[in-house]
Formats: sequence, structure tokens, C-alpha cells
Amino acid sequence: MKIAIVTGGNRGLGRNAALALARRGVDSIITYRSNAEEADEVVAGIGALGRTAVALRLDVAKPAGFADEVRRALKETWDRDSFDHLVNNAGIAHHLSFADTTEEAFDELLNVQFKGVFFLTQNLLPLLADGGSILNVSTGLSRFTSPGFAAYASMKGAVEVLTRYLAQELGPRGITVNTIAPGPIETDFAGGVVRDNADFNALLASQAALGRVGLPDDIGGVVASLLSDDNRWVTGQRLEVSGGIHL
Repeated sequence: MKIAIVTGGNRGLGRNAALALARRGVDSIITYRSNAEEADEVVAGIGALGRTAVALRLDVAKPAGFADEVRRALKETWDRDSFDHLVNNAGIAHHLSFADTTEEAFDELLNVQFKGVFFLTQNLLPLLADGGSILNVSTGLSRFTSPGFAAYASMKGAVEVLTRYLAQELGPRGITVNTIAPGPIETDFAGGVVRDNADFNALLASQAALGRVGLPDDIGGVVASLLSDDNRWVTGQRLEVSGGIHL
């Protein structure tokens, strides 16, 4: 039996990933920042699939002490002292031009998207089982550009570099570390602009080889697959999951 930690697992891609993992027999600790009701619904959904889940509150920008909560949850729920997979999914976005990006907005993105990933992973590392895996969620915007995402995409680019360093350093423990980079997805992320703006949605769809924007269901299965033993020989890689946008 495997256990995954999925940050931001109460909604969007994190929710979908946790449910996809449950369908493959993986239990989860999902985190949420403010919406406990959403998190409880995901826990119930995982339970309906015959798996076990726990929801823990986490501000990824302030990960200190979270490892102790995880340690307690592992012991109380699974009688274990380790988990197997970490999915660094939680994030925020600011849509601001380079000229209009304030230091406050930059620091918020830095603390959540990069510093938070760095130190949350570091804090949880003693609890991550040898032979386990880490999957960091980046963005297609680290490869192609779109006005208004200079700071956001830069943080994700930093995560991609971190992925390679972690893969090298954790390799002796048999831990794989990879990145997925979704393209535009119909979620409430960034105010739901891809989902709710029909013209913008159509424009993005016209730029993708598969002729549409992504749905959460396009991502969760990829997460579950990459964390499975089928991909135990894949590490240090960036996989773009974008329907072939901007090829």
C-alpha cells in the first residue's frame, strides 16, 4: 500500500490527481490552505473509491511544523512512519506584466511557488521512503511565453532546475524526481480565465495540436502514471502535458 502527499489537493489538478491515485490503489494526505469543506469532499470521494485519505491544512509558504503533522497522521491513520510520493502541486498566480509586477506580488509568488516547494520538500524528506518519488508541477509557460506571467513562469523555471538537482542528490536513495508542465487547463486557477472566457479558451485551443485546452482529467492520470512502478526508471525529466500547444 502506497501513500501520497498532494499539496493543494482540495481542488483543480490536485483534486484530480488524488482521485486518480486512489483509482490506482494509492492512499493520500491532501493539503488545503483555506477551504476545509472542499478538502473533506475530496477525502469522501477517495473513500468512495475504497481508499483512505486525510486532509491537513497547509500554507506552503510557511511549511515549518507540517512534517510533525504528517508524522502524526501517518501513525494514527496507517500505523506507518513514512510516505511514498510527494506531489508539489499547490500554487497561486498573478497576471501582471513585467513592468507592473510589484515586489509584494513577486515575493508572494516566490514564497509559494519556489521557496515553499524547496523547504516543504526538505522538511518532508526524512519521512519520504527510499524508493519513493517526488513530482513537481510546473507550467508550459516555462517553455513558451505569454504576456503577464514573467514572474510566475520564472518561479516555475526555478522549480524545474531544482527537480534535476533533487533527482541527482536523491538518486542514491532510489527516489525519482520529475516535473510535469501542464498547458492551459479549465480550472478556477488564475480566476478561471481559461475556463470562463470563451474567446480566450478558443484562442488557446487553436494553438494546440489536439485542438482544445486541457481538462483536469487530462492531468490526474499522468500524475498517477508517473508515480507508478511503471516509471521507476524515469528521473530528472520534464514532461509537458499540454495537448501540443505552441509546437
